[in-house]
Amino acid sequence: MIENLKNAQKNILKRITLSNQDTAQYYDMIVFCHLRWHFVYQRPQHIISRISKTMKTLFIEEPLYNNESKESGNLIIINDMLHVLQPNVKDIESIAAIIPEYVKNKDIPVGWFYSAIFCPLSECIDFETIVYDCMEELSLLKGSTKNVINQEKYLISNADIIFTSGKSLYELKKQWHTNVHCFPSSVDEPHFAKALNGIKVADDVANLQSPIVGYYGVIDERIDFALLHETALKLPNVSFVMIGPLSKIEKNDLPQEDNIHYLGMKSYNELPHYLKAFDIAMIPFAVNDTTKYISPTKTLEYMSAGKPIISTKITDVVHDYGICLSMVESADEFYEAIKFALDKTDRFSMELEYHKILKKTSWDITAVKMKSIIKTFANGTDKNNYWNHI
Repeated sequence: MIENLKNAQKNILKRITLSNQDTAQYYDMIVFCHLRWHFVYQRPQHIISRISKTMKTLFIEEPLYNNESKESGNLIIINDMLHVLQPNVKDIESIAAIIPEYVKNKDIPVGWFYSAIFCPLSECIDFETIVYDCMEELSLLKGSTKNVINQEKYLISNADIIFTSGKSLYELKKQWHTNVHCFPSSVDEPHFAKALNGIKVADDVANLQSPIVGYYGVIDERIDFALLHETALKLPNVSFVMIGPLSKIEKNDLPQEDNIHYLGMKSYNELPHYLKAFDIAMIPFAVNDTTKYISPTKTLEYMSAGKPIISTKITDVVHDYGICLSMVESADEFYEAIKFALDKTDRFSMELEYHKILKKTSWDITAVKMKSIIKTFANGTDKNNYWNHI
C-alpha cells in the first residue's frame, strides 16, 4: 500500500504547476510534526527553533481542513528563518500535492520527522538526509493502530539518522537501526530560573491556599488521576494545581475536589510565574505502557526553578534523577513525600545535585550536537554540497 501511495504522490508532484512562483521559497529543512507549533512548548519547538537559526525551515503540522477556504494552507511566519504550515487538505497524503506551492527547491538537505504518520511523504520529496526524532514508543500508546506501527517501521528503515528523547527509547530503537543517538530532554535553564528571582506570581494562582503542589504539561491519559485524587483527600489543606490543556480525555475524567485546581493552558513565557508559586513540583504520571519510554522535559525545568520534585517511578526519571527527587508509588508515599518536602529546611544537598545535572545540558548544546551529527553523515555521502558551505 505504501509503495502504491509513493508512486501516486510522485506523479502528483510532477503534474503540479505553480500559479504564483513567488509564493514558494527555498528551504534547507522541512519538519513534519504531529504537535502543533502553538500548542504546549515542547521538545520539537525547543530543537527546531534553534536549528532554524542557521537553516531555513518549514515546519508542517497535521492538516486543518476547511472546505470553505480556497487556500491550500495557512502559512505562519514565526521569523525569517522559520515558517509553520497548516495544510488545508483532507489527509496526510494530500500534503504532497501542495508542497510545491510553498517550497521552491526540489532537493531539500534535511527532512525531519517527529511522527510516523507522515512517512508516505518521505519518498515524495528528494531529501538528502532523513532524520527521525523519536519521542515515544508508538506500539504502547493508547489507540495506536497496526497501520501506525507499520508506518514507523517504514520510517525507521528509510531514515538516515534516528534521535531518541531518552535512554530507554534509545535502547529499544538501536535494535532496529545502526545510526541511533540518545538526546534526552534538555532545558532552557535561564528561562525557568526566573522563578528564583523577583518576578510576579500569576494572578490565578496567587490567591490559592498554600502550600501548593503543582504540575504543568499536557493533561492526558498518562496522569495517574487516582493517585492525585487520593493524595488530595489526605491533604485537604494543600492546593494541588494542574496547568495545561486536556488531551485524549474529557473534563469528566478529572478528579474533582476543593483543593484540586485546573488552571488551563498557559504560554511558555507564563510558566515561570506559576512555578514561582509552587512549593513542590510534581510529575504524577501513571507507571504503565504509555509512560514506559518517556523522559519528561518538565523535570529539568522544575530543577531550574529550585523546586523540590516528587515523581512516580518513571524509568528514565529514576535512572537520571532519582538521587535528588522523591520517588513514590502510592498515595501514602506521596503524602509522606509532601510532608517531608514541606518540613525540610536544609535544601543545600538537593540544590547541589540540581546544579551538577543542569550544568551538563541545555537545548542549545543539544541542537548543536544534533546538527553536527547530520553534517557528519551528509559529508560521508555524495550529497553534501549544502553542508560544504556552512
